[in-house]
Amino acid sequence: MTSNYVDVGGVRLAVHVTGDGPTVLLLHGWPDASGLWSAITPSLVAAGYRVVTVDQRGCGDSDKPASTEDYAMRLLVGDVAAVIDAVGGPVHLVGHDWGSNIAWVAATQLASVASVAALSVGHPTAFRSAGFEQQLKSWYTLLFFHEGVGEAFLRKDDYFALRHWLGHPEVDEVIQRLESTGQLAAQLRWYRANIPPSAFVDPAPVLPPVPVPALGIWSTGDVALSERQMRDSGLYCDKGFRFVRVEGGGHWLPLEKPDLVAAHLTSFWGDLGSQAAKR
Repeated sequence: MTSNYVDVGGVRLAVHVTGDGPTVLLLHGWPDASGLWSAITPSLVAAGYRVVTVDQRGCGDSDKPASTEDYAMRLLVGDVAAVIDAVGGPVHLVGHDWGSNIAWVAATQLASVASVAALSVGHPTAFRSAGFEQQLKSWYTLLFFHEGVGEAFLRKDDYFALRHWLGHPEVDEVIQRLESTGQLAAQLRWYRANIPPSAFVDPAPVLPPVPVPALGIWSTGDVALSERQMRDSGLYCDKGFRFVRVEGGGHWLPLEKPDLVAAHLTSFWGDLGSQAAKR
């Protein structure tokens, strides 16, 4: 693996590259860093792909701007564009959690994205249109929006919510990273910059149709996300949408079911290659 930094408007992003072949760019979400993909990367490399992971701004070894405005979606997508420029495209873009949000938007804006795969979080319009069930599951974002309140809620009772409600498989390592490097507040700025409380009553965002093939993987054990918000993502995809419903497992599929996720990803990309060869 080779590691380097990509500078985006004065924000340094830590980027890691492993393997050779068609390029896959993996985007982690909250409250993780690029290590989220460590159990999946070897399978993708063995399947003949070059795997690129990045610590997104505010996370891991990347810079952590102190202003909420520095985490607006347009800047997060700009980071993806800069990483692709640095490593070379086109790329198969894969996201989990917030990484999925960013991947969906990037797929509508960047010509260097060949396909998009989203784990757990569906298309932004589908997410915001998924009804009261999803709003109930998203209650915690109201707390995260308020500076100081979100941090206090997460720290309450030794990170009870992260340990026992969301059930992060590597919770002790995550807490140590959040507390030792100032990432707790930095990662909550993703929510504060992009999900105001008014999102619960405002109309759903309107994005251009997704112009590349798309894959959505959702698990029945995900306490924060409904099936509908992923399944209905196909309504906004012009080049086809493959929906995978995983029985069991929780929110952190890359850690809980890495072999299954890798198998679905490589099958998806393999089918895209077969279709292209037939043309």
